[in-house]
Amino acid sequence: MTIQVSPSPLPNSSAASLTATLLDRDAYLTELLNRVTVSKSEGWLQEVRDRAANWVRHSVLPTTRDEEWRFTDLSALRQVKFNVETRHGASLQLDILPEAANSRLVFVNGTYVPELSAIAGLPNGVVVSNLDAASQLGVQKYLAQAEGALDVFTALNTAGINDVAVVWVPKNVVVETPIHLVFIAAGEEPIISQPRCLVVAESGSQVSLVEEYRNRRGAENAEGVYFTNAVTEIWIEDNAQVNHTRVEWDSREGFHVGKTAVTQGRFSRYTCNAISLGGRVARHNLEILQTGEQTETTLNGLTVIGGNQLADTHSAIALNYPYGTSRQLHKTIVGDRAHAVFNGKVFVPKLAQLTDAAQLNRNLLLSSKARVDTKPQLEITADNVKCAHGATVSQLEDDEIFYLQSRGIDEESARNLLVHAFAAEIINQVPVPSLCEKLTQTVNSYQSITND
Repeated sequence: MTIQVSPSPLPNSSAASLTATLLDRDAYLTELLNRVTVSKSEGWLQEVRDRAANWVRHSVLPTTRDEEWRFTDLSALRQVKFNVETRHGASLQLDILPEAANSRLVFVNGTYVPELSAIAGLPNGVVVSNLDAASQLGVQKYLAQAEGALDVFTALNTAGINDVAVVWVPKNVVVETPIHLVFIAAGEEPIISQPRCLVVAESGSQVSLVEEYRNRRGAENAEGVYFTNAVTEIWIEDNAQVNHTRVEWDSREGFHVGKTAVTQGRFSRYTCNAISLGGRVARHNLEILQTGEQTETTLNGLTVIGGNQLADTHSAIALNYPYGTSRQLHKTIVGDRAHAVFNGKVFVPKLAQLTDAAQLNRNLLLSSKARVDTKPQLEITADNVKCAHGATVSQLEDDEIFYLQSRGIDEESARNLLVHAFAAEIINQVPVPSLCEKLTQTVNSYQSITND
């Protein structure tokens, strides 16, 4: 979805004025909406849900005829009837990061699970909790207010908001400990879960986040058909800093659509390390909106897929003010018959003079049947900027493999070593050592993706 100035969610009166013939245009989408709808309540949150539900009822699921989805076919999703499950069983496998052992929120099927969470030792004033505990913070100013609220999957998530992971860092507070947000899909039958996350970093603050999506049996388990529709809104106020690591390792049978909407104030700094390893179909929309001058944005991405997986990354950076800096490096490793998609947009309007933006997508194909579609884009109307973009698609070099073999390394180990080196450039940017080690082990264990 293009991040440009878009209309705010329609008020009830405007949505009601749409023609009746457009209501419930997509029967499958309407069924999903009916299943995720929560019980009516009073107050601002219900108004937010109702506005989003009205929009969903006048929308349709995207198809390959839509430009932004032309490489991502959701027909397999339509074949599955999903239910909603808010309970969880006792057979959950939870991987605890030592660095965040006491700063962890766990949500199962979108519902907060306090017995699996642990919050202690954070600086005074820092709030890491679910929506109920954070209701006095004024979250209504931020929740569902980011650009892109009219995206159909974002609106579906908003219409079914049941709980929210809230991270709120007060002015000038530095949080040394990374905060671990774990979202688990658990159910014996196909389920839909809609995790929601809200992060507010007030002016001068600093925080590091790890956002993790997986199934109930652990990150490397391939079982389970489910649909995760996740939305994360991050508000970074003036001179604040957020380091955000997002890891998606759903089951190989699962469906994942994620939105990360980031709003950056002046002099703010945002870093995202987005790792995608799982899912039959996985889509991540990363949207950055600059609301003040001299921001710094760093986007690191890694996709590793095999089998029949499809992984799609769409990013959009709107640099609307002067002196903005952005750096993006997205890598994909594609094996077997898998299909990777990258579409990255950088918008530099006339007001954004002296912008410095660079974007690079590098793709490594490990099989003759592997496929990648890449489309880096710059849209520039400013006349005093430094911007560059590019993309590469390659295979492992025979000369490099031969060189390693000449040093006594067998061919399979040589190939794995080269794949590891390709991925390490991104993994090493993750600021949590235990997670770096785990990601390295996971990438190294993907032996099947090297098969032709």
